[in-house]
This record gives sequence, C-alpha cells and structure tokens, in this order.
Amino acid sequence: MEPPRRDRGNLLFKPETALDQTIFHLINEQWTSPALDLFMAAMSDMGVWWPLVVALVLYLLFLRGFKGRAFIVCVGLTLLFSETVVVQGLKKSVGRQRPKQAQKVRLVQLQPAKPKILTLLQKPRAHYSEAWQRQEKGTSFPSAHTANNFIVATFCALFFRRWGWLYFFVAAAVAYSRVYLGAHWPSDVMTTAFLAIGLALLMAALFEWIWRSAGQRWTPELYRQHPRLLVEAP
Repeated sequence: MEPPRRDRGNLLFKPETALDQTIFHLINEQWTSPALDLFMAAMSDMGVWWPLVVALVLYLLFLRGFKGRAFIVCVGLTLLFSETVVVQGLKKSVGRQRPKQAQKVRLVQLQPAKPKILTLLQKPRAHYSEAWQRQEKGTSFPSAHTANNFIVATFCALFFRRWGWLYFFVAAAVAYSRVYLGAHWPSDVMTTAFLAIGLALLMAALFEWIWRSAGQRWTPELYRQHPRLLVEAP
C-alpha cells in the first residue's frame, strides 16, 4: 500500500484516515471475485441500464397517471439541482483526491460492446492503476453516482411506499460499487448517501408545499383528485 500524496490542492478533509484506508483496501483488493467484478462494474455503468431506464420512464409517464408524472418531474428537478449545484459545488470546494490519484488501486473496466448490455456476457478487465492516472482530473467527494441513486430511492419510497423502498438496495449496491471499482473512498459514499437523502426530503417537502399552494388555484379539479402529491392513495 502506497502512502497517499498530499500535493493536489487544499483538501478540506483527507482520504488517508486509517479507517478509510482499511475499509477501502478490503473492498477494493480483498473482497473481490470475477463475478463481483462484472456485477460491480455493471452497477456503476449507466450505459448498460439506459434501455431499462427509458422503459421505466415511459411506463411512469403514460401508464401510472398523475403519480407517475409527478414522480418523474420531482425526481428530474431534484437530480438537476443536485448535479449542477450541490455535487459540483462540493466537488470544487472540497477538492478531495480520488483513490487512484493518491495511490495504486485495483480498477475494473467493462469490455466494449454494442449494444452496451452485451458487455454483461464478457469478462471485465481488472488491473491496477498506473502512475499517469494520478494526474487525471476529477475529485472524489461527493459521489454523483451515489447521490443520484439515493435521491431516486428516497422519492421511490415517498411515492410508492409498498415497493419503492426496495430501490434503496440498488442505491446501496451502486454506492458499494464505487468503492469496489476504486473510484471513491468509503467515507465519500457514506456521507453522500445521507446528504442525498436529506436533499431529497427537503425537495419533496418543497414540492408538496408548491402543490398544495398552487395546485388548488391553478388546477382545482386535478387537485381535488390528488390533494397530496407524494403519498400514494390507499
């Protein structure tokens, strides 16, 4: 294990704490297998899941009525705000190094394939990072993958309580994959998860207030059918 470098900017918090290092190297180097390589790399690659995401969005927009459309709008606006304001703002202000910018780490990459989902039929490439990769741009905190998925999970639980909470398992798998693949430190994804849940709850409260304030004024008939925005009707 190489000691992390400290020559990339003024870090507001350091990645080289003993606990962060220990957990990172267990996940990234010890708790690995060929099956996990494929699963974790797939969980982090949005290109693999685009057909499914598009199908789910169309299903919600056209077959789940008001709740489905409200869900898409709320999630879309929250993800936009999170990525452009919260995530990018924190990345610039915190400036934390990624693991591969600090030391040699194990990396896993999916094989190229068209369509992308066919990469799941091929063995991914596992290798260790090289010296030139330490100069790559990008910062480690917060994890955009983790933020996006925990935001979606929170809104799934708020809108579709009977089954929506199950998406937290997906979000947790994505967060774990970011450490497994050497892209983030464990504290990055844990802190980001709580941050994303808190942001989603605040945005949900804002959307609910807007709907109750403006819905009955602008669309009174629709408001009578759906007096609450977030809670699924029994």
